[in-house]
Amino acid sequence: MFYSKLIAITQRLFCLPIVSTWGYKGKAGPAYWDCLSEDYALCGNGKQQAPIDITESIKAELPPLEFNYSPIPLLIENNGHSIQITADKAGSLKIGDNAFQLLQFHSHTPSEEAINGIRADMVIHLVHQNIQGQLAVVAVLLNVGDTPNPLIETLKVVGLPKIPGKPLQHATQIDINQLLPEDKSYYTFEGSLTTPPCTEGVKWIILKQQQSISAEQLALYHALHPENARPLQPLNDRQILSSD
Repeated sequence: MFYSKLIAITQRLFCLPIVSTWGYKGKAGPAYWDCLSEDYALCGNGKQQAPIDITESIKAELPPLEFNYSPIPLLIENNGHSIQITADKAGSLKIGDNAFQLLQFHSHTPSEEAINGIRADMVIHLVHQNIQGQLAVVAVLLNVGDTPNPLIETLKVVGLPKIPGKPLQHATQIDINQLLPEDKSYYTFEGSLTTPPCTEGVKWIILKQQQSISAEQLALYHALHPENARPLQPLNDRQILSSD
């Protein structure tokens, strides 16, 4: 017992790779991501990492979010870490004069980001990119309630892929607008990807109005990826801005 603990401490101190792929548990988990590859160094020493706990914010005159999404055929995959939907033909998000093309969206349970220390039951991250290659991620927080989410209900009917593999094409159309709340007020801050390589310089947008999903819908995601949320990261010297 003593020697096994000593080995574990030594591996952590010297950052010796223990497994070859990242995950959310044990030696593949977030505490070891920076040990798994030199490319993941920011996961351990980055200063603008995400997710964070939003406890205070500064009210600012921020541009409104202009979502321009159109229905698209469903292209869905289980990538081993999350359920991901390819959405590069769905449209864009405009923030002031800056336009970002939607690339994909995926889920985390519970939500990665927290509001005053409380994480939602689930979050959908909508990942966008502009022509300069900059990323903007919109977080839609969801909690169990009486009202199921219509887009997730469509996914439930089609069936979430249970085994990691290539994206599956369906004739079924999805409308990503069904994920969005009516109130588009938001928090924003500079952060990172929440998975390896934890790249920084990502614009984060957290929608304040939380959406409802049914307990049955949440259970579908829990059955596949029950705990795929990175621990909260230090805010350091960053500011969180609020649109109202």
